[in-house]
This record gives sequence, structure tokens and C-alpha cells, in this order.
Amino acid sequence: MKPSSSRGTSLWQDRPEPIADEPLPQGAVVDDIVVGAGITGLTTALLLARAGRRVVVLDAGVVGSLASGHTTAKVSLLQGTKYSRMLRYQSKQVARAYVEGNLEGQQWMLRFCDDHGVPYQVRDAVTYASSPEQRSTLDDELQASRTVGLDTYAVRELDVPFPQFGGVVLPDQAQIDPMDLLSALVDQIRAHGGSVHQGHRVVGVTHRGRRVVRLEDGTSLDADHVVLATGTPILDRGLYFAKLEPMRSYALAFDAPDVVVPHGMYLSAGSPSRSVRDAPGGKLVIGGSGHSVGRTSSERAHVDELRAWTAVHFPGATETHTWSAQDYRSHDSVPYIGPMPRGGGRIYVATGFDKWGMAAGVMAGRSISAEILDQAPSWQKTMSRRVTGPSGAFHVASINAKVGAAAAVSAVSAELKPAPAEPAEGEGIVGRRGVVPVGVSTVDGTTCAVRAICTHLGGVLEWNDNERTWDCPLHASRFAPDGTVIEGPAVRPLTRLDESPAPTAQEQS
Repeated sequence: MKPSSSRGTSLWQDRPEPIADEPLPQGAVVDDIVVGAGITGLTTALLLARAGRRVVVLDAGVVGSLASGHTTAKVSLLQGTKYSRMLRYQSKQVARAYVEGNLEGQQWMLRFCDDHGVPYQVRDAVTYASSPEQRSTLDDELQASRTVGLDTYAVRELDVPFPQFGGVVLPDQAQIDPMDLLSALVDQIRAHGGSVHQGHRVVGVTHRGRRVVRLEDGTSLDADHVVLATGTPILDRGLYFAKLEPMRSYALAFDAPDVVVPHGMYLSAGSPSRSVRDAPGGKLVIGGSGHSVGRTSSERAHVDELRAWTAVHFPGATETHTWSAQDYRSHDSVPYIGPMPRGGGRIYVATGFDKWGMAAGVMAGRSISAEILDQAPSWQKTMSRRVTGPSGAFHVASINAKVGAAAAVSAVSAELKPAPAEPAEGEGIVGRRGVVPVGVSTVDGTTCAVRAICTHLGGVLEWNDNERTWDCPLHASRFAPDGTVIEGPAVRPLTRLDESPAPTAQEQS
């Protein structure tokens, strides 16, 4: 089971023809600007374009370059142990509204796929116990899922090649290749008069009668409404970064023509997490080993853990792709969907999908577009009445306590680590030049030095040895080795220090 060279490229993104770009509109009257070309942003844009509105979609990378192109792509209403966790923080009414919205999102997506020739596979979704200790968690999720209206049932034993101690099953869910869906959404947006533009980073939104969206290159576009579908919002209004827990997880794809791959979508009920599904063409997709962003000693070790697990339980599978994903969990497990504070009711946000952004992303797109069109669904009205009770407030405090602890640890480690002038290939390290943390990395034979301070709120960055990126342990902004922003909440690149000498071990003391 030898790792391939498709490192960092997801199974879904590995396709010969990229989605074509188009020039930015010049002087056009725009009704709505959607920032982010993933499931949420493109669904929102299509629904608005179908209503006759002039819609522009902007993405700093390419279509599906972040979460939507790196998902395991399960379109499921059974979502691990989400409902037992959600009911600790929110009422049954809010939880049931979340399920109703997800059901509408799932059904809309599958109808769209049927109408536009996007393939998908119907599969049972299974949350399973990987150890005897997880049986009680499984019992809690069975009860919670039934409480919120799902027709789940329990099984004592599963026909799978990995350790299991029973499961909760929801029949007739779906799995998909997300890039097939995203490509069809782009085609339909353009067919209805909208436009999709790649490689344009939004750095701010201001008021000037209409909303003015400012791009990194100095260009600006005006619109009546702005939708931020960017993972974590790129604007700090509402302080969403302080109420979201950023998580990173990993996935591997394998050729498995002679391996018996379970016919279902499986997710373990506890840690370490394990996700299993098949894919067309005799493929096996294994995911899991999640952790908080920037708060692990080695991201590569998590990938190796998945490889070792697969080798034991699926011998003979040959690795073809390895990739990772980043997603965000809200403080109460309910996504944030709707108008952003201090946005005048015309800036919308969608975030906090907790790794379940397929059906939930479409749900968010339907909710935001309907609200812009004065047709908000009843389930969104119920979800918007969520209340942060004592347990939710405690969780927010816990998230920020972890941020504080991470800040302290990273600052101290930057003082102590030696910083060689030229790290080994694929490595990076943070040291100090005087009081300034400096990150030095060598990737593909190029050595770069950057000011290793996150441009969002000043966190000292950590080197990600799997993705070869600089990651912020505070609020999960990520940067390429040369300082380019990969994802926010940061919108400004790191300062390059290549023209100055790299820090030495003596400068650390």
C-alpha cells in the first residue's frame, strides 16, 4: 500500500479539465455578490440567479478549492453523534428545524442531480461503535436521532472488516463526487445570467449606499447584498471566529478492485474518528483522525495513522490520493446562517457546518436566498431563535480558553525552537529575530522566510508538516510557505523576510 504522488489533491479534484474562468464584470449593475465558490455559495448564487437577479460569485482560489472539494461527500441526515450533542445545547424545536432544513437541502440537491445528469449513489448511513465504551454514545445518538424525527434503527453487528460493536442506521442516504455537483452548479449559474470568478480574494466589505466589496488587487464591486460563504467569515463583525471551533481532518483514497468494500457510509461514534465509504471505479475512501487546527505536534502522523489502520483492515488496497479538510463547529452544533450583525441586514453569513456541509450547505443556500427574496422558510425562523444557555456559554468560554492556551504555548515554543538557516526539504520552523517570530521553510527546493505572525489577530504560526503550510492555532487561518493566504479569517498575506538573513540558533538565546 505505497503512497502515491497525488499528495494534497483530493480524489474529486483530480480531473483533467478545470472549471473555466471568466473576466470580472466591468461597470455592470450587480444585485448580489457571493464570496466563496463551494456548495453553499454556488447554491445560493443559482437560486438568486433563477429569480432573475444579477449575481457574481468570487473565490480567492478555484471552485471547490477548500472544504467542498475536500469533503468525504456524504449527503446524509444521520451525522455521526451530532444530535445527542446538539440537544445538550438547544431545544428539540431547534434541532428538529435543523433536520427539516437538512432534509430540504438533501432533496433539493438530489433533484438537481437528477435534472442535470450528476451521478450519485444511494447508501445507508451508519454511525458505529468502534469500541465497547462507545456503545452508550451510540444509544444516546439513537434516542436523539429519533427525537428529532429520523427513522433510525439499531443493529447489534455490522458486516464490515474493521472492529465494530453495533451501529445506528439511517437507510437511503446518498454519496456523491462533489466536483461533479459544483461543475453543474457553475454551468447553471452562468446559464441563468450569473458569473463565477476564480482567483479574486475579497479583503473587505464597506457601506456606500450599496455594499462595496473590495478585492486584494484594489478592484471594487458594488451590490445590494453580500453573502459570505467562506468557511469562517472574513469579516469580524459578529465575532464568529470566537464562537467557532476549527477542525482539521484527513482522507485517503485507494484502488481496491480485489478488496471487499462495505456497501454503506460509516462513521465511528468516538475518537479516533474513522469514516469509510466506497466510490465509483472500485475506490475506497477512508477519513478521520481530526484535531484542532495548528494544535498538534505532527499532522503527518495523523495521516500515517489512517494508512496503518487501512493496511490492517483493507489489505491489498493501493493508495492513490491523500488530502485534508478544514471545517468549523459552532458552539452549540447549529450552523450560523443569516444576516451578519452590523451589516444593515444586507450582509449574510453561513458557517459552522461541523463537517456536514453537503446537505447543510444547500440548506444554507436555500435559507439565505429565500430571505433575500422575502421568502424565509419556517425552519430557518425556528433555527434563528436559538438561545445560548449556560451550557452553550460555557462551551464558548471553553473554545476561547483553548485559544488562550494555544497562544501561550506557541509563543513559548517560538522562543525555544532553534531555527536553521535552511530547513530540510518539506520542513519549516519558527524562531526569533529579536522579538519578531520568523518562520523559515523549504518546499520544492525553495526556502522562504516570513514574519510568523497571523495577520488576523497576531497568533504565532505553527508549521503543518503534512500540507506544508503555516497554520494559526488561534482561529485557524492558513498560509502558503511564501505567506500567501490559503483561508481566513485572515485576508492579508504574511510579510516576506527573504531579503534578510534567516534566524540562527544563536539569535534564539
